[in-house]
Amino acid sequence: MKIEEKLAKLGLTLPPPFQYPSPNRTGCIQVGKLLFMSGHRPAVLPGIKIHGKVDSDLSEEEAYQAARASALNMLSSIVKHVGELDRVKRVVKVLGMVNTSPGFERQFAVIDGASDLFLELWGPEYGQHARSAVGMFELPRQNPVEIEGIFELR
Repeated sequence: MKIEEKLAKLGLTLPPPFQYPSPNRTGCIQVGKLLFMSGHRPAVLPGIKIHGKVDSDLSEEEAYQAARASALNMLSSIVKHVGELDRVKRVVKVLGMVNTSPGFERQFAVIDGASDLFLELWGPEYGQHARSAVGMFELPRQNPVEIEGIFELR
C-alpha cells in the first residue's frame, strides 16, 4: 500500500508545505540518499494547539497530537522536495524538542506522536528510528514542539 493511501486510511491529509519566512532556509536538504529535515512546527489543523508550554498550556495528549501534526508538516516538505512519500525508504533519526513547563519529564511521550505516525506509515522495519526527545525552556513562536529528522530515500 502506498504511503499516501495509508495516510488516507488513517483519515489524515497533508497540509500545504510550510513557507519559510526567509530564503536562507528550507524544509529539507538532500545529500546523496539522505534527506535532512529542518525543525518543523505543528501544522495548523482543526483541534491542534500550536502554541504554549506542555503541562501548563497543553496537556500531554494535546502535545502528542501537536507532535503528530509536526510529522505531517515534515511529510509535506518531503513531498514538496521529492514528489511522493513512496520515495522514502526508511526513517533514520528523529529529534523532538518540547517546550515544557518546569518539572515536566515526559518529553518522550510527547514525541511519540511523530514516532507513532512514522511507524504506522512505514511499519516496524522502516518506520522504527533512532530518536532523541528533549525539553526546552522556550521554542520559537511559542510552539509546543519542533521536530527534525533524517530520512533515507530510494
